[in-house]
Formats: sequence, C-alpha cells, structure tokens
Amino acid sequence: MSGTPAPFRLASLVPLAAVSTAVGLGTALAFPFMSLFLSTEVGASPVALGAFLLVMPLASLVASTWLGSVSDARAVRRTLLIVGALAGTAGYGLFAVLRNYWVLLAVSTTLGAVASSLLPQMFAYAKQVLERGGSTKAPLIITVLRTLISLAWVAGPPLAALLVARAGFTGLFAVTALVFAVVALLSFRLPEVAAAPPVEEVVEPVVVGPRPSLPLSVVAFVLLQGAVTLGVITLPLFMTEQLHGTTTDVGLVLGLCAALEIPLMIGLGVLATRVDHRRLVLVGATAALAYHACMLLAQDTWQVAAAQVFSATVISAVMGIGISYFQSLAPDRPGYTTTMFTNSTTVASMLAGPLLAAAQLLTYRTAYGMSLVMSVLGLAFLLLARPRTR
Repeated sequence: MSGTPAPFRLASLVPLAAVSTAVGLGTALAFPFMSLFLSTEVGASPVALGAFLLVMPLASLVASTWLGSVSDARAVRRTLLIVGALAGTAGYGLFAVLRNYWVLLAVSTTLGAVASSLLPQMFAYAKQVLERGGSTKAPLIITVLRTLISLAWVAGPPLAALLVARAGFTGLFAVTALVFAVVALLSFRLPEVAAAPPVEEVVEPVVVGPRPSLPLSVVAFVLLQGAVTLGVITLPLFMTEQLHGTTTDVGLVLGLCAALEIPLMIGLGVLATRVDHRRLVLVGATAALAYHACMLLAQDTWQVAAAQVFSATVISAVMGIGISYFQSLAPDRPGYTTTMFTNSTTVASMLAGPLLAAAQLLTYRTAYGMSLVMSVLGLAFLLLARPRTR
C-alpha cells in the first residue's frame, strides 16, 4: 500500500464524516414527524397528506437524477453539496414559519427536492475521493458513513420529540434549518475533486444479456422498502392517536430502532464479506413479516418498542446490504444497478404516501396490515429473483 494517498484521505474523510452525521441528523429531525406536522399543524386532509407524501419524493427523484448527471459530467460535486445544504436551510426555515399547505408543497418540491440530493451526492463524493486517493476500501468507508447516519438517527427522533414538546414545530424546523446550515459550512471545507476521465469506459460494457433477477429484485425492494417507509411515517400517528402515547414515546422508539441498527449494520457488513448477499436480504425480508405482524397486534407502546428489534433487522439487511446485493446481480454494471436500487427506494416512498392516506380513512393500524401484505409479496418476488448459477 502506497503511503502517498493516506494523508489526503484522512484530511478529506474527517470533515466528510462530519457532513454525513449532520445530514443524517437533519433528516432524522424532520422526516419522522412530517406526517404529524401536516396532519395536526397544517390541517391536511387524508387525501392532501397522501398527495404531499407522493409528490415530495417524485420531485426529489427528478432533482436527484438531474443533479447526479450534472455532477458526473463536471467537477461540481462539492458545490452541489453546498447548494443542497443551503436549499435545506432555506426550505426548513420556511417550514418553521409557514402553515399554508400549497406554499409548503411548493417549498417541498423545489428547495426540498434539491436538498434531497445531499445523500447520494455525499456517497458519490466519498467514492470519488477514495478512488482518487488509491484506496481499495471504498465499500468499508461508505459503510462507516452509513453507520454514522444511523447513529444520527439515534439522537434525531428523541431530540425532535423534545423540540416539538417544548417549542412546537416552529422550533423543530428552525433547528433542522440550522443543522443544514452547518452542513453547508462543513461542505465548504471539503476539497473539490476533478471529474473522472474514465467515466466513458464504464458506459461501454453495457451490452449485457437480460437478467430476470434484476427486475424481480427491483419489484421486491419497492415492496419491502415501501412497507418500511409506510411503517415509519405511520408510527407517530399510530402511537399518539391509537395507542395514546406521547411524542416523547415516538422519539424514543425511533431512536431505539436507530441504536439497534448500528451493531446490526456493522455485523451484517462483516457477514457480507463471507455470506451470499441474497441470503442476508432474505433474513431482512423475513424479519419484516415479524415486525409488521407485531405492529398489527400491538396494544401498548412497550410492545412497539420491543418490535424495533425486527424493524432494525429489516432496515440493516434490506437497506444496508441492498446496494451490495444489487451490484452482485450485474457486477459489470455497478452504476446501473446502484441507480436501480436508489430508484426503488424513491418509488417506495411515493407508494407509502397514498397508502397512509387510505389508512387514515380507516385506522392507522390498517397501515401495518398493508405493510405486512407488501412484505409477503416482496419476499415472494425476492425468492423468484434467485439468480441462475453458471
């Protein structure tokens, strides 16, 4: 191993780790309580809530895809990190003071959509920095960055619950805006990395035969991640309105799940070097059945807390190992398979919004019945997606 790249790598990764943690914290503060904010503070109807949660990820998909193509063509990744962070600062600053549904929707589909590009741009920047430094441990470092995001989710939801209890949603979104301002400052300190000349070489080996396992896996992941997302956005409403818990209870439960994710993610990451990725994802899909069944039957907040062991397993296996699993389906097309994974995540978020709206018309418990059905179907598609051995 050459000693030349190490100093550059260390100097770059420390602020990048700080960016990762701050981005995770900002997301962990705002996302879990968004449905509660729209429902109680803005007064959105079930249909309006579902529409908001559908349009928001759709706008994010468009913005992230466009900004991703811009960053691949030019050496502007650090600039896009700063722009995304400033968009988050402005967007959540407006969320702190505005209560008009349509104006908030406009903010969400513009500033919020640009801010959503932070995570993919951050991971792309990290990979680029490591490749330029000659590191062969990019997957390990990226796993560490993902773990830092999970760590931020340990503190984020309980802190968000405390802010809502003490300062209302105005305080919550004001602090979130401040966190994104910190991300902008940290990103400003990162060095810009030149665009990679060999990008064209990656485009050429596109001539590959069809792999039925890939489209089946996309469907499976849309269903499995859709079930997870629906469960997360329903949790605050289910716990406060049906189980008569408090926002503090919600924050503690979400924080507990994130805390459990950290050792599970690291452990599964180690296992992934020796065990077939598909087997680990199947474990996560099976845990999804257990989690949503527990939530469907839960009668008290402590039962919801106990079920987070299953929830953390699902997130760690399906979302943590998911990228590696997709890349293993077509090792010669890593860019394409990674994009398919991230697109499945976005489509899953779009699917969850209307389903939550439907659950509001019935009971919030119904959402976990929907999640259970989606998980069963996701597991079935995953079993059908078994790759053919050569």
